[in-house]
Amino acid sequence: MLELEPRSWTLVEALRRQAEQNGDAIYCRFSDGASCTFGELDLASDACATGLGRRGIGPGDRVMIIAGNSMEFLVAFFGVQKRRAVLVPANAELRGSMLTHQISNSGPKLIIADRDLTDDLAGHDLSKIVGFIGLEHAASDRLGIATESFSDLCMEVDRAAILQPEARDICLFLYTSGTSGSSKGVRIPQAHAYLFGLQQARALSVAKADCYLISLPMFHVNALLMSLGSCLLTGAEAYITKRFSASQWITDVQTSGATVTNTLGVMAEFVLQQPETAQDRQHRLRRVMAVPVSAQWADAFRARFGIELVQVYGMTECNIVSFTSADSELVAGCVGSVSTEFFDVAIVDPETDEPLEPNKVGEIVVRPRLPFCFMQGYHGIPETTVQAWRNLWFHTGDAGRLDEFDKLHFVDRMGDCIRRRGENISSFEIEQVLLAHPEIAECAVIGIKVDGAGGEDEVCAYLVSRKHALDLPGFLEWCAGRLPRYAVPRFLCNTEEIEKTPTGKVKKRALRDRGLAPDIWDREMAGYKLERDAGRTTRSPGRLAATSEQNRG
Repeated sequence: MLELEPRSWTLVEALRRQAEQNGDAIYCRFSDGASCTFGELDLASDACATGLGRRGIGPGDRVMIIAGNSMEFLVAFFGVQKRRAVLVPANAELRGSMLTHQISNSGPKLIIADRDLTDDLAGHDLSKIVGFIGLEHAASDRLGIATESFSDLCMEVDRAAILQPEARDICLFLYTSGTSGSSKGVRIPQAHAYLFGLQQARALSVAKADCYLISLPMFHVNALLMSLGSCLLTGAEAYITKRFSASQWITDVQTSGATVTNTLGVMAEFVLQQPETAQDRQHRLRRVMAVPVSAQWADAFRARFGIELVQVYGMTECNIVSFTSADSELVAGCVGSVSTEFFDVAIVDPETDEPLEPNKVGEIVVRPRLPFCFMQGYHGIPETTVQAWRNLWFHTGDAGRLDEFDKLHFVDRMGDCIRRRGENISSFEIEQVLLAHPEIAECAVIGIKVDGAGGEDEVCAYLVSRKHALDLPGFLEWCAGRLPRYAVPRFLCNTEEIEKTPTGKVKKRALRDRGLAPDIWDREMAGYKLERDAGRTTRSPGRLAATSEQNRG
């Protein structure tokens, strides 16, 4: 593994070393048939950097890329770094105001895209943008911006145009998913990007002989820095698909010859829901990084596919902070020991920032032990940066605890924790119980504030059934025998789909913003009562029948 001195922690230096030592080895294969060696990528990105330099892109300039997973994305990624410029990968699905927000915030000088952006950008101030590069062909010139193709950008190499970045240089703005407000551009220095790959390689024990299946989007830290980064540092091969498909997953595993891969959000559960086949163990896959891991499906997933599951804790802002070891017992939510070589971690009272004793749930706060191995603030919003770094700790917004063995446990997002009847309830834990119901395909649990609750929350569950809308009173009876009384949802909602971010995270803020929408069934209004003893229930059949019928669609 290329474990260079921290002052040499740049992705450009890592690529140079691999090109010199391992130049003919395949770095990436794409499911569309494209591939490149380390040496070919080094040369192609030199040509890209030359073209960028001739178009006025220099140190600190921003280049936005709006594209799906492709070879051109990879070439642009390294080419921009070789000008000591900043790549701004935007979600390829963004349209309208969500896209223009990121353009306005990042201030790109050049845009690279795999589609025509005329409709999205018409009417916006584009005076600071000097050019538009189309990945497949020159884009429409109706925006009044000079346009050309990516192939024209990468015509030749001029060594004088190639610059060597330093570990402290900002190389990326990665935008958070925006589940709690407008997306924020995380300023990522080279050393931070390098450490992502190093930590991921350690977590999954990635070696040169491995093949890494990557099905997450390259505009996300998981694919771009964790997965591709670990391959860059170890010399392993990456196999990149256009997108994740649960029904295609085992085929992708087999076709690629993958030995390691990642799942995020609901991906693992969606895979497990696919029909079992004789091919489920006909593969080379040995280890899967899964975030989060649920006790409801973890053992079934391991047994069905014959693999190990690894849990990690990290964020775009603070890198991979901890991960489980290969010989540790799998405990859902336990994300292993903190990497104390690189980070300090504490659990604090979210109101006072005072440290809490072991096994007390509070907010996870982190700070780096090495310079430039952490985000360097949110771009253009210093007040948000200061708030996140109050009292000299980065506040993750995650609820967790450290046990008596200093193992870190992730509990929930702080905003997703539900305060009811004096109890702090994890929405994640409720969701794992609900997902055990045979008719539930997916669910999302949130807290809703209602009049008369004294500022506390009521539990609301959005439910996607496998075949038809659930009988909500019947489902509630099922819940009552499996959840603490205070955690049984008051509100239930049948829905066909739960909206998610591109990385599989449920957009819970959007659900909370709906409040008490008309399609939400209220058990109290329906006269449904929970008994205080063994979790059994009583109900008023007449009122239930009428209310249930109105909420079954």
